[in-house]
This record gives sequence, C-alpha cells and structure tokens, in this order.
Amino acid sequence: MDRFKDWQPPEIEHNVPTRWGWVVAHPENLTLGRKTDIGFGTYIGAHAGVEIGDKVQIGAHCAIYSLNTIDDRRGKVIIKKGACVGAGSILMPNVIIGARSTVGALSFVKYGTRILPKEKWAGIPAKRIGVVDDKHTVF
Repeated sequence: MDRFKDWQPPEIEHNVPTRWGWVVAHPENLTLGRKTDIGFGTYIGAHAGVEIGDKVQIGAHCAIYSLNTIDDRRGKVIIKKGACVGAGSILMPNVIIGARSTVGALSFVKYGTRILPKEKWAGIPAKRIGVVDDKHTVF
C-alpha cells in the first residue's frame, strides 16, 4: 500500500501553519520534493534556501535553519531524496543530508555538516554512527 498515492503539494504561506501543522518562513526560498512527510510542529526557516528532495521524512518538532540570526551565518540546507530526519532534530545553516541518510531523533546537525548518502548520524553535535543497511526503504 502506498500511503502517498494521492499525495498533493501542500499550500504554504509565510509563517502560517500548513494543514499538517508545520510552518515555513520565506516559502519562496523552499523547494519541496514530492511525497514528503513533515511532522507536526516542524519549523523551516528558508531565508537563505532550503531544498527538500522527494520521499523525505522529517519528524515532528524539528527545526531547519538556513539563517542563524545570532552570528548571521547563513547557507542553504539540502535534504536529499529518501533521507529521514528524526523528531526533535535541529539542522543549522549550510547543511547537506545525503540521499537515504538518517539523522537520529533529538540530534543537532551543526553549521556546514555534510552527511554522505546512506549514513546514519545522531547526537549533540551529530556524528556519524554507521551506515543505512539495504533493508532501509523509503515509502
């Protein structure tokens, strides 16, 4: 069963919750892939650009920042096809999450981190903890 068989792109307005309860600042700088699953309470700050690939899963209550207003660091955040970001995780500016990679719940991915395809990362700050096995599937 394909739970996203009838998937439609969400209506996204600046700082207005989608019907699923996640929010985007500056949606004009967001590229959203097909069949994405973004959890309730997630904030996407697309000031400097955020690209989310097809079949990406982002857990509830995550924060994705392309701009850090404390030190004015900025940079596009890219989450590639089939990647998974666990609930409560924070992604800072200038981060790339490779295709089919996994970021564990409650992780902090610091500025400039590059996660290669099919890697598992977790922690504060997030570090590589392994690789995704071939049983990992995207919906």
